[in-house]
Amino acid sequence: MSGTVRRAGDGAPIKGARIQIWAHTTEGHERDWHSHGATLTDGAGVFRLEMPQIVPAFGQAHGHLAYDSEGFETVFLRPVMSSSKDTSLEAHFVLTPV
Repeated sequence: MSGTVRRAGDGAPIKGARIQIWAHTTEGHERDWHSHGATLTDGAGVFRLEMPQIVPAFGQAHGHLAYDSEGFETVFLRPVMSSSKDTSLEAHFVLTPV
């Protein structure tokens, strides 16, 4: 999984934003330790997390991502993969300051 985190209004990248990620994977359910994790954005607001292959759950292959730290409003995303054969998933956050 990968993506970007930017500030609403001016689009500035947000460094050090903690993004939580979980999905149903070939290794287990969303609650299993190897099917979820967290990562921080780099100086360009980019995040990346390697994880097992995402597989369909409730009909679609999808992931769950969240930003819920201080300074910005909480955001939850549920991007859907166009095919269960895809090997990557991308999501982009635009955060509104609190």
